[in-house]
Amino acid sequence: MKVGCPKEIKSQEFRVGLTPAAVNELVRRGHFVTIETNAGQGAGFVDSDYEKEGAEIVGSAKEVFYKADMIVKVKEPQAIERKMLRSGQLLFTYLHLAPDPEQTHDLIDSGCTAIAYETVTDLNGGLPLLAPMSEVAGRLAPQMGAWTLQKANGGRGVLLGGVPGVAPAKVLVLGGGVVGTNAARVAAGMGADVTVLDKSLSRLRYIDDVFGHLFKNGYASQKATAELASQADLIIGAVLVAGAEAPKLISKEQLSTLQPGTALVDVAIDQGGCFETSSATTHADPIYEIDGIMHYCVANMPGAVARTSTLALGNATLPFIISLADKGWIKACSDNPHLFDGLNVHDGKLTYAAVGEALGIETVKPDLKALSILH
Repeated sequence: MKVGCPKEIKSQEFRVGLTPAAVNELVRRGHFVTIETNAGQGAGFVDSDYEKEGAEIVGSAKEVFYKADMIVKVKEPQAIERKMLRSGQLLFTYLHLAPDPEQTHDLIDSGCTAIAYETVTDLNGGLPLLAPMSEVAGRLAPQMGAWTLQKANGGRGVLLGGVPGVAPAKVLVLGGGVVGTNAARVAAGMGADVTVLDKSLSRLRYIDDVFGHLFKNGYASQKATAELASQADLIIGAVLVAGAEAPKLISKEQLSTLQPGTALVDVAIDQGGCFETSSATTHADPIYEIDGIMHYCVANMPGAVARTSTLALGNATLPFIISLADKGWIKACSDNPHLFDGLNVHDGKLTYAAVGEALGIETVKPDLKALSILH
């Protein structure tokens, strides 16, 4: 198969979809890999690193899209990239379609087959291609929150860990999944007074068993959320419903109940955000203020630590990339129903139910057996 990897063009996005090690694996299996020049530069990989492993380096994304049967990226294709997709081409990347009708319609119109990292599942119902970036984003969230809390940035001027004789900051983490537990661990490690809220009792039992000595936990009732939010210095939004738009956990009206200068870090912004007042920002301009409350809503947080993020993501995606290249997407998805869960768009139709519900678009899941016969 011809596999292509363009340079990411989303603002301040420095990750890359394929590492030189991934190229080596693909080339050894007889696949042809095309990399856009400087695609890996932000993650510490130069063109010669890819050439040594057998990749072809080309001068533009247009050449990559033209030559490749499968496009491997990190972030959702931007408008200019979506125009380069063609019918029958395979796209493997993060998509986050639920809050993005424009991208959804463009992908449908392109006729491509799009498999989203964030909806691929595993045997335990987990999200193996979202998990590594959730770990990174979760661990970054307290750092970014601590920075946002600085007075010069509009925050309360509170040090997360406090000092002897001065209480530490209160951190509220909404959601006890991968993002939430990683955020809570780091915040607690920085010395903060941390509480995690979740609605899953089994998850709360796990958190209590594993992390009970590090931070508190509680059931995420509306009352508990409102009370703890009003006392918090930093609130981290870490709630995810796979493939769907994130639930809104703090309304605009509730901002008046928060302490002036409270920092909100919305890790769920890729899925629309879990604060009503959240709007996506960039690493270049990451924060804004509404009603005296500071919002940090960078939509590609792991891009700030591109080297770590690229390596972590590559470890997770490579087995799926190899399977798709070796077998084609129909056979790969037939052999692995968890990969099939990642299918969001195919042949001019939306295929993922949660996205369809969010956007009011009919979904049609393809019949893999019928497609296998046709191909």
